[in-house]
Amino acid sequence: MPSKEQNPLNPKKLLLSKWTAVQPTHKRKHFLVSKVILPELPDGAIEFVELEAVFDQQIRTIPWRELKNAEIWLQGWV
Repeated sequence: MPSKEQNPLNPKKLLLSKWTAVQPTHKRKHFLVSKVILPELPDGAIEFVELEAVFDQQIRTIPWRELKNAEIWLQGWV
């Protein structure tokens, strides 16, 4: 059973998922996973995703595992 500190995630199902930043910056609170960055090698693991801010469409790239940290991200738009 996952702890309260982490969200259970599958990197293959992240595309178009919705996220809320626990500490918003520059009015950017709600985000959408706009792109899952695939590894160069087909058998490599997914490491990064692009998040698009709903407020101003700014893109930021983060390691997808950072989304598991409930102190930084909440799943869904809260």
